[in-house]
Parts: sequence; C-alpha cells; structure tokens
Amino acid sequence: MSEFLSYLINGLSLGSVYAIIALGYTMVYGIAKMLNFAHGDVIMVGAFIIYFCLSKFNLPIIVSLLAGILLCTILGVVVERLAYKPLRSASSLSVLITAIGVSYFLQNSAQILWGSAPKMFPANLIEGSLKVGELSIPYLTLITIAVCLIIVVALQWFINNTKIGSAMRACSEDKDAARLMGINVDTTISITFAIGSGLAAIASLLLCSAYPSVSPTLGSMPGIKAFTAAVFGGIGSIPGAFIGGLLLGIIEILSKAYISTQLSDAIVFSVLIIVLLIKPTGILGKKIKEKV
Repeated sequence: MSEFLSYLINGLSLGSVYAIIALGYTMVYGIAKMLNFAHGDVIMVGAFIIYFCLSKFNLPIIVSLLAGILLCTILGVVVERLAYKPLRSASSLSVLITAIGVSYFLQNSAQILWGSAPKMFPANLIEGSLKVGELSIPYLTLITIAVCLIIVVALQWFINNTKIGSAMRACSEDKDAARLMGINVDTTISITFAIGSGLAAIASLLLCSAYPSVSPTLGSMPGIKAFTAAVFGGIGSIPGAFIGGLLLGIIEILSKAYISTQLSDAIVFSVLIIVLLIKPTGILGKKIKEKV
C-alpha cells in the first residue's frame, strides 16, 4: 500500500508540473484562440537561464528563479509581438505553422548559443523528506504540488477579480465586442503571453529539480504532454488544465510502475483518445454554439 501511495504522490508531483505548463497553453487558447506550440521551448529557455544563474553565477535559487521568470516573460511578449500579432486575422493553419517555426527557431538558437550536449542541472536544490509512517515524501514533491495549487488559485482569483482579468474574459468571449467596450485587445493578449511564459520558468525549475538535465530539446516532450493535459481537462479552462495535468501525471507514473516504462507514453495518449471520443471537449470543456 505504501508503494502505491508513493507512486500516486510522485504522479501528483509530475502532474503538477504538467498542469503549470498546461495553464500557459490553456490561457493563450482561451483568450487568443491559438495554440502556441513554442510554449515548450520557452520552458527550455527558462531552464537554461536558471541553470546559468545557479551554476555559473552562484546566485541563490530564488534570485535565479526570478531572473528566469523575468527573461521568459520578456521572451513571451517579444514572440507574441513579432510572430503572432501580425497574424491576428490570419487562418488557424498559418498561426499553427508559425508556432512550429518559432519552436524550431528557439531550439536551434539554443543549440548555437549553448551547444547540443545536455548540461547537468545542480542536484539536491531542495533536500530532505517528510516521514509519514513507512512513506517518505521528498520536500521537493510537496513543494511542487503546493506551488501548483497556489498558482491555480491565484490565477482563478486574478481572472475573476481584477480589471485585467475582466478584460481577458471579455476578449475570450468576443474580441470585437471587447474592442467596442474600450478594451485594448492586443495588450490583453500580450499580458496573457507574459503570464504563461512566466509560469513556464517556474515549471522549468520544478522539472529540472526532479530530472536534472538541460538540453535544447528539453521542453519538447513536457510541452506535448502539457498540451495533452490541457486538451484532456478541457482547453481554455484553468481548472480543466489543473485536473488534466494531475490525471496525466498519475496515469504516466502508474503506467511506468505497473505496466511498462516503454509503453507509458503510448498509454497516456491512448487515454486521451478514449476521453475525447467520449467527451470531445475534454473533462471540463464546454460546447460552443456558433450561429451560422
């Protein structure tokens, strides 16, 4: 029983990282109605920034994290302004191709700047564990889950109780109507990208603390899985991204423990397919009726 609980807690920890990344996808899609497939590579950039701050400049972990959040936020806004803003009225396919292009641009830029060889992230940043009977829970695991919960609650409060949050909800419903009401849609979308990219930096620190290896392709698989989590939970929904991330992490860890480490990814995506066949909008997704 203690072994199963250990796997379950590890699944919640991994799922919390996926949920934080998925929040970036779901916020951008919910407001801008576009899929930012370069989001995973923002995580990679954040990981490299934090790695250099910790390893090369010996900065404290909090300062390194703040530097990662700041630079990733700037990167997210720059990418949105240069790559996505000119495509506001373009087709979804054009935006998707652009997002893939930005992803490859960031990966190749990282290879040129920092090389393709993996770099070892400083280990044991958060040491120690909590003993509960026979169960030993690392403090890193508890912190990861707690950070995810705090972010989800804070985002929900921000969206529902602030002026910018109201603007985001208005843009999500109808951008043209939001413009008529005096809302600056371009600024609102840029703020959404900034928040999502800042969250990517937090996710990169938690991810690399658990899996201490940094490379230009670091964000590819976590990015795909986080997007899967967002779709799983209902893309566009913050609680949906949270639930989808947790479920995905639990399914992945339990699959590795009890079925096969090689088949765990296939099982994760198979579960997604089954869920979408039963409920195409995801767990908390809502059907949108369009007038013709």
